[in-house]
Amino acid sequence: MSVDRAALDASRFRPFGQLGLRARIVASFTLGATLIAGLLSITSVTLSRSNLLDQRERLVQERTLINGATLADKLTSPDIDAQTLFGSLSTAGKPSALVPVTEGSDGDLRSISLDARYGTSALPRALRVQVIVDHQAGIMRYERDGETLLAVGVPIAGGQGGYFEINQIDDIGRAIDSLGYRLVGACLVAALLGGVLGFWASRRVLRPLADVSQVAEAISLGKFDARLVDTEWADDPDLGQLVSSFNAMVSSMQMRIDRDAQFASDVSHELRSPLTTFNASLEVLRNAREEMPDRAQIALDLLSSDMERFTQLVEDLLEISRFDAGAVRLELDEVLLVETIKQAVRSLSRDPIPVEGSGLDDLLISCDKRRLMRILANFIDNAKKYANSATGITVERVSASTDDPTSGDEEPRLDTVQIAVEDAGPGVPEAERAKIFDRFNRGGQGGSRGTDLGVGLGLALAAEHARLHGGSVWVEGRSDGLPGSRFVVELPLVEPADDPAERSLDEAEAMV
Repeated sequence: MSVDRAALDASRFRPFGQLGLRARIVASFTLGATLIAGLLSITSVTLSRSNLLDQRERLVQERTLINGATLADKLTSPDIDAQTLFGSLSTAGKPSALVPVTEGSDGDLRSISLDARYGTSALPRALRVQVIVDHQAGIMRYERDGETLLAVGVPIAGGQGGYFEINQIDDIGRAIDSLGYRLVGACLVAALLGGVLGFWASRRVLRPLADVSQVAEAISLGKFDARLVDTEWADDPDLGQLVSSFNAMVSSMQMRIDRDAQFASDVSHELRSPLTTFNASLEVLRNAREEMPDRAQIALDLLSSDMERFTQLVEDLLEISRFDAGAVRLELDEVLLVETIKQAVRSLSRDPIPVEGSGLDDLLISCDKRRLMRILANFIDNAKKYANSATGITVERVSASTDDPTSGDEEPRLDTVQIAVEDAGPGVPEAERAKIFDRFNRGGQGGSRGTDLGVGLGLALAAEHARLHGGSVWVEGRSDGLPGSRFVVELPLVEPADDPAERSLDEAEAMV
């Protein structure tokens, strides 16, 4: 138990652990596409920034060297002004220079620049020391007043000062930012495309499972001839084994069920002949019952009761085997529902059972009258055995649900009619309400050997008869809150019509 709890706790913290398989596939594709796009975007931004800066530094450095060599002779003149000095240069940067105060002076330098904001005072001290003191060309990128600047300096020949250019490179930052925004958008598009691709892939991957699910559902409804045949992946080299294994499993299951059904049918048929003989012999003994001793009479009564149960069991098994073999067909009749139920109740029960069908006395439906009467007989017989007797029967017409008018159904759902048999017995616990319609299930008295109890096939047969009509059966508590049960059969309300193009009961099974 602790291992299961630990596994459950681990699954809760596992990524996507609470999502369905399709959602996990879509999420994986989306996350993968986002990560790949993000990695490529970061790489693209980094490489673009590096290449642009390297290219700009190379161009600025080459231009500064050329301009410095061009101005080398003029920079030594003490009376030169900035406009005369830099006017002839074609430069995209901000030029400046440190020149001797007087010709031949040692160490006294003055600054010359076109723009005081970008003069030599705006240069990093380390660059000035490298050019003026160390007599080495230098390049440096730095931040000043919120601007990103690129400064280049070259010494003047002879060590008499230096020439500098300051370049604004914010345009590179703006270009990189613009590229980054576009790449963020590309990441979002990639995530969307990854999700779409994941959804498409999940549909392709899960389609075989959907086919298996549909066939399995059909098999659970008793359609044992369903197979995985007309599928686009039936010849897939990877999934073909699944197709063949699944079909082989269904065929094997169908063969076993057919053998079991045939065995039950054969046994039931074989038992009918000796049962006929036994019942005839019992009838002879019952005619001579008054001549028997008391103990013999008691034994005869017990034997007669068990023979009745045995005979009923054989008849029910034959009926069940016909359902399993698919050899049952509806024989539709025009039935005046409420009046037919009243006549059936009078023939099925010695005690009067009230039938309430307010406003439905003229309701005429198409159904298999014999099977409907068999359902009522089984319900009334069940109430007699387990609750002394039925206390009432109600007939109600239920309109089709209109909760979702936009559900997209091609055909509107049919109205239904509900026939409920109520009793005043101990009731059926909720845990057993679905099970009592299983074969050979008698609820909480399943192990009892009382002679007044059935064999556990009556309610199962009622469910089969209802399903053949396209309906259903269930049991619930009484609506008035009193102790007891309410056994309900719901059938599609198919009204008789002369026009054969109208909906038939066969169509109703697919819509209810």
